[in-house]
Amino acid sequence: MRVIAGSARSLKLKTLEGLNTRPTTDRIKETLFNIIGPTVYDSIFLDLFSGSGGIGIEALSRGAKEAVFVENNPKAMKCIKDNLKFTRLESKAATITADVMNALYRLEGEKIFDIIFMDPPYDRGLEKKVLEYLSGSELVYDDTTIIVEASRETDFSYADELGFSIVREKIYKTNKHVFIERAGVEEIC
Repeated sequence: MRVIAGSARSLKLKTLEGLNTRPTTDRIKETLFNIIGPTVYDSIFLDLFSGSGGIGIEALSRGAKEAVFVENNPKAMKCIKDNLKFTRLESKAATITADVMNALYRLEGEKIFDIIFMDPPYDRGLEKKVLEYLSGSELVYDDTTIIVEASRETDFSYADELGFSIVREKIYKTNKHVFIERAGVEEIC
């Protein structure tokens, strides 16, 4: 896994051994950032279920002002910190080693995010718990883009009940990215 573009372009990132994390492939990461590209520059980025930190590091490399990485696994968090140091992006990053729900609660009132990316373990309903929380949270504003990486089968039909709209879905071979915003907000994706 490598950084695709920006200040850390072509640098190889560490990943955790085993199947506890699923790093987003370079091809899927490149497609994702082609979609959100213009909105990343100068943004405040939240990377939930960060794994090795590849998505948030890509955002920083492409000009995000700041990124917060949330990961519960201490070994994965060490990997994130090593990758941030290696890419020389640690000064723009904050890390939280905690359960995502606890981290969201701790961040409340501290930050408002322009982009929230989450890649939770598939088919456990964790994305729904996070979206339920975010529906009443001050961490998001009308222009916040929430991106969920999920299995192709994951159902998001409940999004409108939470006050969100699905503005785009990008389906890949085994998974998908779902782009979500507060209902009534028009997005050019």
